[in-house]
Amino acid sequence: MIEFFMAMRPPTTTHQQKQVQVVYDHKKKKHVPVFYEDDKLKAARNKLMAHLGKYVPEEKMTGPLRVVVKWLFPRTGKRKNGEYKDTKPDLDNSNKLLQDCMENLGFYKNDAQIASLVVEKFWADKPGIYIKIEEVT
Repeated sequence: MIEFFMAMRPPTTTHQQKQVQVVYDHKKKKHVPVFYEDDKLKAARNKLMAHLGKYVPEEKMTGPLRVVVKWLFPRTGKRKNGEYKDTKPDLDNSNKLLQDCMENLGFYKNDAQIASLVVEKFWADKPGIYIKIEEVT
């Protein structure tokens, strides 16, 4: 089992914000879409990779996994510490970027191993991302 808290301001740019450009492929002799990450998405990915790098296990986790993620965003206005956050960014898009980063760093072979996923987002006095990964049977 791996469990840790990354004290950081969670990125608000998500995996969903990839860009597309249509270019002409001379080999295929047709226009094809090419997807790329803009500077904000690259920065969010780099930030997550830098923080996650401290917690990479010596060996990749195998088998089915349960992943628990709590996104803790800086409290604003009248929001209370621990109150559920119901505004952007969307959880599924934020978590996709996080899971891709964890896979690229070697936490597990493939995010398809995630058989159980609990993801929540809150307003918090201490912003960051809490992550717990455990093998399940």
